[in-house]
Amino acid sequence: MVLQSFKNCLWLSCVLRTPKACFWSTAGGALIIQSVSNDVYQNLAVEDWIHDHMNLEKQQVLFLWRNSPAVVIGRHQNPWQECNLRLLRQKNIKLARRRSGGGTVYHDLGNINLTFFTTRKKYERMGNLKLVVKALKALRPQLDVHVTDRYDILLDRQYKISGTAAKLGRTSAYHHCTLLCNADKSVLSSVLKSPYKGLKSNATPSVPASVKNLFEEDATLTSEMFLDAIAKEYAVQQQIDHHITLINPADETLLPGISNKTKELQTWEWVYGKTPKFSISTCLNMAYKDSVLDVKVNMDVKHGRIEVCNIDLPEQWLPPGLCRELVKGLTGSKFCPNETTTLVTTLLRVYPQDDELHSRCSLLCENMIRLM
Repeated sequence: MVLQSFKNCLWLSCVLRTPKACFWSTAGGALIIQSVSNDVYQNLAVEDWIHDHMNLEKQQVLFLWRNSPAVVIGRHQNPWQECNLRLLRQKNIKLARRRSGGGTVYHDLGNINLTFFTTRKKYERMGNLKLVVKALKALRPQLDVHVTDRYDILLDRQYKISGTAAKLGRTSAYHHCTLLCNADKSVLSSVLKSPYKGLKSNATPSVPASVKNLFEEDATLTSEMFLDAIAKEYAVQQQIDHHITLINPADETLLPGISNKTKELQTWEWVYGKTPKFSISTCLNMAYKDSVLDVKVNMDVKHGRIEVCNIDLPEQWLPPGLCRELVKGLTGSKFCPNETTTLVTTLLRVYPQDDELHSRCSLLCENMIRLM
């Protein structure tokens, strides 16, 4: 058994390191692989790599993976609209943008991710989801699970346990879905609730749903059991040996060019800069000493950068010159807390002795950052 596993690992290494034109398939024409990494960027990069490099005419692939806490948004989504970015920063939860469409999902080690790779002609989202349901039923026949017309998997006819998305290339395609096994629902519900007000966007919105862990239905179930059951059912349908081959997504010898794909998925330009254009129109109610100050803010944000900025402050609250410089500095800057803080700090160096002015400008900065 150990020898066979070793041979399979050697075979995978050989195949994946072979130039695209020389790829060849097993007798069954399918492969099951699982990532040893829990890093969301590395695992999303593997999806890209397989889609771009493997000859899916000869070899279909099932990719199994799990992530440490992360929020993953769809290709055409707005992170400020989809999640609580401040809370993500506080909890050190990663934010990633995938290359497929669909809605936002929360990942942790209690959430399984499955990616089915085929040619575009053989792409069959419903068939994949029915395979998952069949595997769950084989594991626990009493589970009430079924696939909906929206390509979700429901538990007990009302709780969503699986969301789905896909990327359709010219010749290749992949369909990925999640499976809630024992995810932290309290974190899930809090981070997927946007606190940002006055935001208008044409980005694809997520559709809220009631969710439930399979573990809540049967406490003896584990993520490993689900992974094995799904792999087994896939092997049966593809008529191949039930064997899962482990891969390291950081291994350049196995996946040439994977590091660059991973780095790209981590960049601010990809995660935030790919956000469709949006606008913010809101009123900041700032408590200062014994009064409450209303400050109207209007901004247009394109590619994650502030394109137009207007701040309507009461006269004499800040020197007009400082306010103009603030608006000028914000225009063209990234819509993010770090750049705004740096900008305000730089502007205040012109007024080194004015504590009152520093307090007022810092208060405005704090409230502006709350929009980000």
